[in-house]
Formats: sequence, structure tokens, C-alpha cells
Amino acid sequence: MKNIAILGSTGSIGTQALDVVRANKDKFKVEVLTAFSNIELLAAQAVEFDVNTVVIQEESKYEALKSLLSNTDIKVFCGEDALADVVTYESVEIVLTALVGYAGLKPTISAIKAKKNIALANKETLVVAGDLITKLAEENNVHILPVDSEHSAIFQCLAGEWHNPIEKIILTASGGPFRGKTTAELALVTRAQALKHPNWVMGAKITIDSASLMNKGLEVIEAKWLFNLDPKQIEVIVHPQSIVHSIVQFQDGSMKAQMGLPDMKLPIQYALAYPHRIVSDFPRFNFMDYPALTFEQADVKTFRNLGLAFNALYKGGNMACILNAANEIAVEAFLKDKIGFLAMSDLLEKCMEKITFIANPNYEEYVNTDKETRIFATELVSRIEN
Repeated sequence: MKNIAILGSTGSIGTQALDVVRANKDKFKVEVLTAFSNIELLAAQAVEFDVNTVVIQEESKYEALKSLLSNTDIKVFCGEDALADVVTYESVEIVLTALVGYAGLKPTISAIKAKKNIALANKETLVVAGDLITKLAEENNVHILPVDSEHSAIFQCLAGEWHNPIEKIILTASGGPFRGKTTAELALVTRAQALKHPNWVMGAKITIDSASLMNKGLEVIEAKWLFNLDPKQIEVIVHPQSIVHSIVQFQDGSMKAQMGLPDMKLPIQYALAYPHRIVSDFPRFNFMDYPALTFEQADVKTFRNLGLAFNALYKGGNMACILNAANEIAVEAFLKDKIGFLAMSDLLEKCMEKITFIANPNYEEYVNTDKETRIFATELVSRIEN
């Protein structure tokens, strides 16, 4: 029995993680659940799984959540500090970080310092501060178990191969809803079109990131830190069927790929149960349903965000932190119809040019970089609007 804290339990990854727990109640016990603002679903989850503690990030919802749970013994807290505190509970063994964006950094650091293993669905944590996080994990003998399907695939391919040097890894991308579109066509796409992913069911932010290929860019940076790679060892190819989740090529030229239907519950379950594989009733892949698997070169000229992510990776320092903060503001603005699809890349590029570069940042400098970038990016959005 593993005791789990799920940060972001009302989102896409969080709800699917609870599906995994629901199917394996003899193996997992949920101790802590957190959400940003959805108190109704959080309260229902807390009661169903008989949790010890819940945290609501939006402090204005605290009293209402407390009222919803007034007939239970469940402890209720709110705010960023509480989020970083509950992951340190002695009863918690593994922390699933499924928060969206930069918000995942502080509680992940807190959990690592408390020597909790991390099931990482919040790629931005490693994008923003990969060097800091990986050093902390090593110092505290903590495992970072990837939940992203692509990184889980690499992790699974490396099982039993840790002593064998990697020549390169190949991350696969579906290409999103706009695969094959020209720059002129992308200039006209709408929020509704961008939110229709062809293969995966995800939250709004990650769906937009997938449409712009920024999600793959963030995954490239995350992969560098997870697997201790040089940027030139990471390649991206477009694979529209999303069956091959990623590939490892070893120094003898041999390649390993992890395959399966596009279902996030499998990598979630693998991370929570690691190092064991447990029985599941997930749908099985049938080759006859997919007689042809195809692969294409990623178009970094049309989908500039992927190229910008590689630039940030090669530059190092706080550049990926700048990229991430600018992207979060850009996506939010696009979702509110304040800027167009292509303007997101323009905004990222300007932030990467203007925000102060720091070669070897500490935690406080990452925090300040994030704040500075968000202020500048918000100003840029206002100029575009006006």
C-alpha cells in the first residue's frame, strides 16, 4: 500500500490518477488532495477517498470548501504555503504533481526536501529550474518518476539499460490539430479550433501548447534534465497516430520504443506502482487497427515555439524560465481571445530577447525571473490588444 498526495486532483491528470486508485484500492491510499478552485469536485473526491487533508489554492474559496466538508474529519487548508507544507506529511510516500505551470515548482521542491518520491506530471518544474531540481533530488535520494507519456516511454525503454550509454532519444509528437498548416492558415485559427486535439483529452493550457508544439518544446527541456542529456542528443519527430510514445537509440545503433494506445492512465499507473507493473483493464492496442504508422519531420519554421524551446535549452541559465513564464501569459491571452495564435510566438521571442539573462541562477533568481517575465509579457499583451 502506497500513500499518495495528488496535487491538482480536479484536473485531467488528477482525475485520471484517481481512476487508477479507484481500480487499485488494495495498492494505493490517497492522503492529500489539492485543487486550484474547483471546491465542489475537490470535496466530492475527498469524501470518496476518505483523505486526511485537502488544500484549495484560491484562498477566497476556503470558507466554502470548509463548509462543504464540515460533517467530516478532513483537514482543510488554503494557499501556496499550505500546498508546500502538506507534501511533507510523514504519512505521504509519493507526491503526484499534476499542477498546471509554474505553480508546481515550490511544492515539488518542498516534497523533495522531505525525501518524498515525485511522480512528475508538471513538466514546467524541470523546464523552469531543472538544474536545481535534479541536484536536490540527487542530494535527497529521491526518484523523479515521469508521468508525461513521452518521458514515461523513455523511462520504460531504459529499464535494465541504465548502464548502457544513450546515443539519442526521439520524442514523438502528434502534430496537433494544425499539422501541415501554413503560417497564413495559422494566422486565422480560433481558440475553439486549437482546443480540439486529435488524439489526447487534456486541459486547456496543455491542449493549446500541443497545438503550437510548445508542449513538445517543454518536453525537450524536461527530457534533458530527466535523462541527463546534451541538447544535441534530443530529437523530435511527428507521429500522427500517437502509438509510438518515444524511442531510445543506444550507442550500438539499436533502438527501443514504447508503444500503446494514447491513454494517460497507463503512464500514471506505471509511475505510482514503480518498480512494479500491475494488472489493468486499459484498452489494448491491436496492430490490425493501425496497419500504417507514419513519421514526419517537425516543422520548426511554421511552429516557431519548438525552435524557441531548443534555443532556450542550448542557451541554458534562466532562459527556459523566461520561455515558460512568457508562454503561460501568451496561452492565457490566446484563450481569452486577446492575441492571435501566431502572436504567442512573437511574445515569447520578445521576452527571450529583453529579460535579463542569468547563467547560473539560484532559486530566488528563478522566482524573480518568472515575475519579471510575466510583467513584461502582460505589457506586451496590452499593447497588442490596443
